[in-house]
Parts: sequence; C-alpha cells; structure tokens
Amino acid sequence: MSLAERFQAAVDIVQKLPKEGPVTTSNDQKLKFYSLFKQATIGDVNTERPGIFSFIERAKWDAWKAVEGTSKDDAMERYIEVLLQMMDTISEQGVNISEWLSGDSLDPSIKQNLNFLGRVV
Repeated sequence: MSLAERFQAAVDIVQKLPKEGPVTTSNDQKLKFYSLFKQATIGDVNTERPGIFSFIERAKWDAWKAVEGTSKDDAMERYIEVLLQMMDTISEQGVNISEWLSGDSLDPSIKQNLNFLGRVV
C-alpha cells in the first residue's frame, strides 16, 4: 500500500468521524488535520493571511503556515500519525474502540480504513 493510499484512508476516517460521541476531534486536532492536509495536497501556503475579524479562517491559515516547508510526503505521514495517536489516546482514556466501531450509526468504512492503516480492531 502506497503512502498516498494510506493518507487517503486516514483522510476518509477523519472526514467521517461523528460530530458527537466518544470519538470526536477537538478544535486543535481539527486545525492539525487541516494544516497537514493542506500541506500534503497543496504545499506551502499560497494565499494572503485572512483579516483580523476572520477568526476561523485566520486560525486555519496560521496552522497551515506553521507547517510550511514540510514536504508533501512528510505531511501525509504526519497526518496518519496524528490520527493513529488520537485513536491510541482515546483507547487509553477508556473508550472501547472495538465496541465503538461496531456501532450501527458509524460508517463501516472507518473500521475498514483503520484496518488498512494497520490498526486491527
């Protein structure tokens, strides 16, 4: 499996995580995923910094700027690592990941993609 395939599997997981429940992303995690995704798919920041009153866009731009100079491959690897670390942390906090993944309301591709990334659940 190529790095691009592993990266796409990780992106699919993050995009399909539920908004509520035991496994969600914090704002800081969302910014980390956003910045690494942009760096992996576009490269260095290529836009002007948003104005002071554009709080969300400015935070996203700042997060992306913070990873400037990271190669696309390194950004893909880091994106995957951040996701897997997040899953490990959630498990350490007492969430039964296998039980969560078996829930009826969860997209089954999340489990498939975690298996693809080497997290047998």
